[in-house]
Amino acid sequence: MRTTSRYRAARMIAAIGVISLVAACAGNGGAAGGGNTGEGGAGGGGAGGGDAGGYPDQNITFIVPFSAGGPTDTVTRMIAEPMAAKLGGKIVVRNVEGAGGTVGAGEVARAKPDGYTVLMHHIGMSTAPALYKDLGYKPLEDFEMVGLVTEVPMTVVARKDFAPATLQELVTYVKANAGKVTLANAGIGAASHLCGLLFQTAAGVKLQEVPYEGTGPALTDLVGGQVDFMCDQTTNTSGQISANEVKAYAVTTPERVKSLPDLPTTTEAGLPQLQVSVWHGLYVPKGTPQGDIQKLSEALKVALADPGVIDRMAKLGTAPVPAGDATPQALRTKLEEQLGTWAKVIADAGVKAS
Repeated sequence: MRTTSRYRAARMIAAIGVISLVAACAGNGGAAGGGNTGEGGAGGGGAGGGDAGGYPDQNITFIVPFSAGGPTDTVTRMIAEPMAAKLGGKIVVRNVEGAGGTVGAGEVARAKPDGYTVLMHHIGMSTAPALYKDLGYKPLEDFEMVGLVTEVPMTVVARKDFAPATLQELVTYVKANAGKVTLANAGIGAASHLCGLLFQTAAGVKLQEVPYEGTGPALTDLVGGQVDFMCDQTTNTSGQISANEVKAYAVTTPERVKSLPDLPTTTEAGLPQLQVSVWHGLYVPKGTPQGDIQKLSEALKVALADPGVIDRMAKLGTAPVPAGDATPQALRTKLEEQLGTWAKVIADAGVKAS
């Protein structure tokens, strides 16, 4: 599907309202629907039975702090339906955009800790403290962890008629034309922005960055030739690469991506310093009952083992994390490590969000 079509469709969906991903409730006669589904499942000995005796007995809201149709939104909607089926209820996905994901994350940090508000966030959870002076929340202190979801490779892509043919040629070209080359991203703190920072550091150049309000419009303009190049997740670029709508230079992981076998790694292409993947994780507000967190984590493991999810992720150049990483401790360990890593990268780049 072309970027423009997919983005328009996503925005239409978002305009209509939140998207409900409904699963039939075990133990409720196969019925699917609203709050009664969860209550029936819990009362009938199905997937309910949290700390409050019936979790979940109402809709669970998954907050995505980025635009509809973007990579994080795509991953969230992949896992929401099988998670709802395991939990015996209904999951509603809501996009809360703004400030590199911090608006949505802040909303979840302040939400009632009852297991009914869940945040899906990516690597930006570990970069926000270094980017924002007054963040309003502390990632390690104001959230409980549910588990890691996936680690998505990044790709370096350009408008189809951009002159450089290889990654090494791209580096040479941008150094010679730094004042004229435009590097697009989905906004400060977005994964594409972070990867762009690493590219500039690795290439030893400072470029003119063009921030957008989301990955969808950034890629739309890239395909349309309004900007020169960008770095973004395979979950959002694989379709355009396969359709030959953009020029692809490399994938930012040590190994090639199965869905894009002809695309070299940055090491193979001559820029080994550019290594980054975008990890996603699920969070709930601090103080959420441990029984509810455990149920969410178990439902996450079931979703990540779902053949349909595995297949859809593979087509987008990624894969679910192993079951051992879909846990609160694995996510906390990852977040702690990444907070330290990105604090230095961002400080060295001298970047601050307003």
